[in-house]
Amino acid sequence: MSHNIEQIGIIGLGIMAQDYAKVLKGLNVPCRAIGRSSSKIEAFKEATSIDAIAGGIDEYFNHHPVFNTCIVAVDLEQLAPVTRTLINKGVKNILLEKPGGMNLEELLEIKELAKTSNVNVFVAYNRRFYSSVLKASEIIEQDGGITSFHFEFTEWSHIIRTLPKPVEVKENWFLANSSHVIDLAFFLGGSPVNMQCFQRGQLDWHTKASVFGGAGITQSGAVFTYHANWASAGRWSMEIMTPKRKLIFSPLEKLKEMKVGEIKISDVDIEDFDDVQFKPGLKKQVQAFLALDTSRLLSIADQCDNVRTIYNKILI
Repeated sequence: MSHNIEQIGIIGLGIMAQDYAKVLKGLNVPCRAIGRSSSKIEAFKEATSIDAIAGGIDEYFNHHPVFNTCIVAVDLEQLAPVTRTLINKGVKNILLEKPGGMNLEELLEIKELAKTSNVNVFVAYNRRFYSSVLKASEIIEQDGGITSFHFEFTEWSHIIRTLPKPVEVKENWFLANSSHVIDLAFFLGGSPVNMQCFQRGQLDWHTKASVFGGAGITQSGAVFTYHANWASAGRWSMEIMTPKRKLIFSPLEKLKEMKVGEIKISDVDIEDFDDVQFKPGLKKQVQAFLALDTSRLLSIADQCDNVRTIYNKILI
C-alpha cells in the first residue's frame, strides 16, 4: 500500500477528535477525519471547518492511500480494535487516546502487534503537557527534586451514574478516567517501587471499589500518598513538596505555591496561551508526537507496565 505522508488521519468524529483537528489546523498540518456515523459529520465540520468522511476506516482505506500517521480519538471500547486495524493496514505512527484500551489484555495485544510491525504507538495523556505541569517541572528541577507528593482522584458518581455510557465503560472508569491524574502524579514523582493499597465499598455502576487510599515510595526516594472517595465529595488535585516549597494543582490546569517558612499560597505565573486557545495540553502533545519527541510521551509498552504495576494494584 502507498502512504500519504503529508496528511494526518484523525479517527473519530466526537469532541476529542474535534479538539485534535483544531490543533492540527492551528499548526497548519493537513488532516482528514474518518468516522463510522454520518450523523456526526455535520457537527464535526461546524466545529472545525474541516471535511470528514463516514463509513469507517476499512471502507476509507479501500479507496484511499494509507496514512503514515494517525490520531485515534474514538470511544473507549473502540480504541483497541481501531488501533489494531490501523497497524495491520500499515500506519507507522499512532497517537492513541488514553487509556489505550479497556484492560491490560487489550493493551498487551496492541503492544505486541506494534512491536512486530515496527510501529510507534503512544498513549495520549495530555495533562503531562499542561502549562502548569511544564512550569512545575522547571521549579522541581531548580529546587533539587521532589521529596514527597499527594494526589486525589475522586470521581463524581452522581454525574457518571447518569452518563449514556455502556456498562462495561463505567465498570472500567478507573482506568478510563482516574488514570489521567495518577499518570501525571507518577510521571512527575517517579514510578513507585513500594506501594501499599487499600480499597473499600462499591457503587451500582462501579462494583470493584468506591474508596481508595494508599502510600509508598518512588524510585527517586519520594514518599507519596493518595486518596479518593467516589461516594463522597472531592475533586482531582495534586500537591508536590520540594526542599523549597509546596506546589499545588487544584485544578490541575492551575499552579499555586507555598514557600518554606510561609503560610501564604500564591499563584505561579504560567505561559498558558496554548492551553487557552486549545484544549489544555493538546497542542504541545501533538507537537511532541509529530516530532516523535518521547521525553513526555507515554509508549504503549510503558502503559502496559503502568497498568500492571500501578493501576491494577490500586484498584484490586
